[in-house]
Amino acid sequence: MPLPSNLPINADRLWDSLAAMAKVGATPKGGNCRLALTDEDKAGRDLFVSWCREAGCTVTVDKVGNIFARRAGRDPDLPPVVMGSHLDTQPTGGRFDGVFGVLAALEVVRSLNDRGVETLHPVEVAVWTNEEGSRFSPPMMGSGVATGVFTLEEILDKVAQDGARLGDELVRTGYAGDAPVEHPMHAYLEAHIEQGPVLEVEGKEIGVVTGAQGQRWYEVTVTGVEAHAGPTPMRLRRDALVAASAMVQAVQRVGLETPGDACATVGILDVHPHSRNVIPGRVFFTVDLRHPDAGTLAEMDRRFRDAVAAIAEQAGVTAEVADFWHFPPTPFAAELVGRVRDAAEGYGFSHRDIVSGAGHDAVYVAGKVPTAMIFIPCENGISHNEVENIAPADGARGAAVLFDALVATAGRP
Repeated sequence: MPLPSNLPINADRLWDSLAAMAKVGATPKGGNCRLALTDEDKAGRDLFVSWCREAGCTVTVDKVGNIFARRAGRDPDLPPVVMGSHLDTQPTGGRFDGVFGVLAALEVVRSLNDRGVETLHPVEVAVWTNEEGSRFSPPMMGSGVATGVFTLEEILDKVAQDGARLGDELVRTGYAGDAPVEHPMHAYLEAHIEQGPVLEVEGKEIGVVTGAQGQRWYEVTVTGVEAHAGPTPMRLRRDALVAASAMVQAVQRVGLETPGDACATVGILDVHPHSRNVIPGRVFFTVDLRHPDAGTLAEMDRRFRDAVAAIAEQAGVTAEVADFWHFPPTPFAAELVGRVRDAAEGYGFSHRDIVSGAGHDAVYVAGKVPTAMIFIPCENGISHNEVENIAPADGARGAAVLFDALVATAGRP
């Protein structure tokens, strides 16, 4: 469908900004690598800050590195309506995951300026620190600290896979701010690519996000006995990898056999001692379980743990399951969700209600203030991949819906 002529945002400027940010940490296959608090992430942050200052915003940085760019409202004593997302990426990430939400929010601010629109509440664009959780784990650290899910001290002491301490990297990159992490907000809106195929397959232009799936992450360590691959008979082996492979298949079955939008994933598997002629004595792997219903997610947890225990006993190995990170299914604020839906309908955009299968900073923020999200389609539903792509028109639609939902929430004097 062609874009309507009454969009309040500048679609070309939004696309040009996305293209300029994509040059920071660009990868050979057309994606991006801006791991949290690397030099590339710093360069992306610096570019964003420069654009915000050009737009007349006041920029502050809190003690965990979250950036807030404020456009003044009529009443400076009112808490701001915040829009935003993140600029950090996966190692082989795309150009739009997180970035679209940040730059669509900046485009809203620029368009408010173009049109001379005054809001009652101040308006802010947020860049949350380390949403991806790739270099530093767990994910969503900046929003988690801001909402009290994590303490500042525990996050500053997190160590990356490359040995760097997060607090030291904040200082090194110049983003160890002095603003308090408890940031007042009136409401929060986040635009994002869907990261899945539903909107594209159904021909919908806007996803009205009603909430997010619950997630449970685990770390599993399977311990058997290392032995020579030649002299040790098959019947006498205690092979940690063989047991772990059965556990991986059990995780797959949990996802496949659970009704509804269940997901079950093993993302990391490390084998020790990693030698061709040694029976593996230890295997470490990660598990990610997701479902939009809390009771069903709890049942997935039980089935997974029971399967691991049964396989370990049969194989003569031990298996330790450690809880790593979790959050429950999170509904978004009905009033804000309604504003997103009304904005989509006002422009005549095809839309559907949808539950987010991924975690976003909005999930943590929703625990503190009214929150809603806007999804736009992404090509073939692909994300966390260098070929991640969106159509410029879809980006413009998402930004226009964000504009209208923002104005309705921030108020006109």
